[in-house]
Amino acid sequence: MTDATPPLHPVEREQLRTESTLVVTVKSTNEFHDDITGGIQALNTASPATSPPTLSFRSYDELMETLTPRALDLIEAIRQEEPASIDETARVVDRDVKNVHGELRRLAQLGIIFFESEGQKKAPSRVV
Repeated sequence: MTDATPPLHPVEREQLRTESTLVVTVKSTNEFHDDITGGIQALNTASPATSPPTLSFRSYDELMETLTPRALDLIEAIRQEEPASIDETARVVDRDVKNVHGELRRLAQLGIIFFESEGQKKAPSRVV
């Protein structure tokens, strides 16, 4: 997974905000294509989503490159400590703010965390 991961569609983002479970899978390109095609067909028929939000990777290597132990530490710190800013998140995990910000931005693009803005502060929140 690269930093060029596209942001989620607003419908996907809203679904993730309301769900408490994110399914993480490894699927072949064909399986992924079939899932996307089925999802588009469901949107065209206005059928409600019946499956939980899913984050799919093409390989276990890609999964492990994205959900590294450091990323998982960040997710757990946000879940337990509920930091009020990116700076506070970096202090909680004892890491550089710039690196934490980049990691959080990537996790937000994937819909794993969200940012709540309050003034000029952005607080990571709502870990799925």
